Amino acid sequence: MRPRTAPTDKDDAMAEILLSGVTHYPPLAGTDQNMAGIHRHLLTDPAVPAELADPASWPPEQRAEWGEDEGAARATEHRAELRAGFTRVRRALEDFEPDVIVIWGDDQYENFKEDLIPPYALLAYPDLEAHPWAGRSIPNVWAEPEDFGYPVQGRSDIARWLAEALLKDGVDVSYAYEPRHHPDLSHAFLNAILFLDYDRVGFPWPVVAMPINCYGRKVISAQGMFRPFGTKTEPDPPSPSPKRLMDVGAAVARALLASPWRVALLASSSWSHAFLVDHNWRLRPDTAPDRKMYEALTSADYITWENTALEQVEHAGQHELLNWFALMGAARELDRRPPNWSTFVETWTFNSNKVFATWDPYTP
Repeated sequence: MRPRTAPTDKDDAMAEILLSGVTHYPPLAGTDQNMAGIHRHLLTDPAVPAELADPASWPPEQRAEWGEDEGAARATEHRAELRAGFTRVRRALEDFEPDVIVIWGDDQYENFKEDLIPPYALLAYPDLEAHPWAGRSIPNVWAEPEDFGYPVQGRSDIARWLAEALLKDGVDVSYAYEPRHHPDLSHAFLNAILFLDYDRVGFPWPVVAMPINCYGRKVISAQGMFRPFGTKTEPDPPSPSPKRLMDVGAAVARALLASPWRVALLASSSWSHAFLVDHNWRLRPDTAPDRKMYEALTSADYITWENTALEQVEHAGQHELLNWFALMGAARELDRRPPNWSTFVETWTFNSNKVFATWDPYTP
């Protein structure tokens, strides 16, 4: 099918939009033996009370997942669940044949650092070759070498067009034509691409990355991760509010409805992250709030989404869920019913719960 290049093609083309969401869970790129590595590391924090670090004190589900091999056996099952989710979303993309995929993902102190932290931005990058394993000594599941290059197509023309449309709509979006501190795409974007091509058959769709400052108060002070318990840090300014990000997602959908392109809008993130859930001593995700938001997703309960405060998101360790708030704003703008398919992948020791979702394509 002929790629559409500019809004002047509108005479013979109509906008179409596909909504979907995936995880970009980094340990999926590693081996099963290392999938619980974040949990294993968090257990070494001397501030964690010894009795709580003892598996005997954990919920039975967490003990079962940890097992006698520190999660290696259950990691195989977790990988299979995640691969099934990516296969389902990949199939939706293949059926839809998008001209571009716009990905909402977090920049975790990778491309944006002390000299600039935009609330959100559009990356109008050209085609590039990413090197996901450069400088990494941990083996990846594909046994790809450190100098492995993965081609990623860009659509800088669409990114520029979208930036102009958003600015005209009152969304003061930042934009960039080339990377700043990261050599290609940060992991929220690149991992989504790599996992959607888990079987390495190729990724034929151009990408426009739209990073969101999900880590907010921790993006500089904790470099988008965590510090040992008791470490004194000066919190950074917060992330954009969930409501604002829903409005941004809605504006993106509105703009694209006036375009001639078939566009897939993709949220890339896991949900609550154990290493961000201090009230659980970072030993497990905060599943109850995740389940609440998942129920709101599967019932198209936009009121629950738009009434969620940033402080609730931060308390639950759902920082990266802000990417999904943009997606839900787009779904609300398009008056979408619940996803035609979704799944909630629960875990106790693999750092984060994961959600996959796809909607039927939207045509005006």
